[in-house]
Amino acid sequence: MGQKILVTGGCGFIGREVVAQLVARGDDVTVVDDLSKPESAAPPGAKFVRQDLTDEKGTHAVFAGFDRCVHLAAKIGGIGYFHRHPATILAENDKIYSSVFYACARHRYQRIVYISSSMVFEKARKFPSEEKDLPETPVPLSAYGFSKLSGEWYCQAFKDEFGLPYSIVRPFNAYGVNEAPGEEVGEAHVIPDLAKKILDGQDPLEILGDGEQTRCFTHVSDIARGVLAVLDSEKAVNEDFNISSPEERRVLELAAMIHEIIKGKGTPLRIKHVPSFKHDVKRRVPSVEKAKRVLGFEARVKLVDKLPQVIDYVRGRVRGSK
Repeated sequence: MGQKILVTGGCGFIGREVVAQLVARGDDVTVVDDLSKPESAAPPGAKFVRQDLTDEKGTHAVFAGFDRCVHLAAKIGGIGYFHRHPATILAENDKIYSSVFYACARHRYQRIVYISSSMVFEKARKFPSEEKDLPETPVPLSAYGFSKLSGEWYCQAFKDEFGLPYSIVRPFNAYGVNEAPGEEVGEAHVIPDLAKKILDGQDPLEILGDGEQTRCFTHVSDIARGVLAVLDSEKAVNEDFNISSPEERRVLELAAMIHEIIKGKGTPLRIKHVPSFKHDVKRRVPSVEKAKRVLGFEARVKLVDKLPQVIDYVRGRVRGSK
């Protein structure tokens, strides 16, 4: 039997893949989740505890008896979600951080692996953005970006005061199956959002902003592999890592790829540019050298290879809702 690992938010999009990979290699995994999202589901092969992590007393009780925590639980969504619910994101995530970090410290965990976000680099000025650039990067203006950066401060603060070892993982633009499209624009991330609009017959296709925004889309299986690499490495203790594909793509290019898969090659794509949200990041490109050097980790999955699978999943969800 492997390590005894607690995974918060293990019923979510990234969490399910992390749990699947941990279970597959023989770790003793317990998932703690409140099942607050409609698509949430307890992953097979792991024990499951339903718990509201904003409840500090309840959180403390369920955290007893584990070696390590992979902390994914958070209020999260696409760009529209964090513009519509800034107060909820700040208030709820802060309560979750407080409960989880105190529980890990009081139970003397070997380590907490905190899953942060590329949004801590919301105001980045240097590309590709290295981990060491973060202290010089302006503070995020979005509630979500600020909240995820706050979680990184929790890591440092609890190490300094309580001696709780940590590692920080920053996933960049995760995609894959099991991420459902939202009912409103921007409620989910850009790939399921665009796929749903095209599948629904939207023509011309509405693109937020000029479409020149760039992202490095990283398959969820690669992100989970990166999380496990961090979890396993003693060199990762009290360190932070960008976990990402290095492949930079424009949103317009992404839209064309999705449109071709759904509508067929040669089918004209008409674009309508609509106003974007206030905190839409123009460019997001991480350096992946530290993860490669320290962990031996590199993303393997190419967007072009997995995008059809993701679109098939979204197609099933769109049909199922009608």
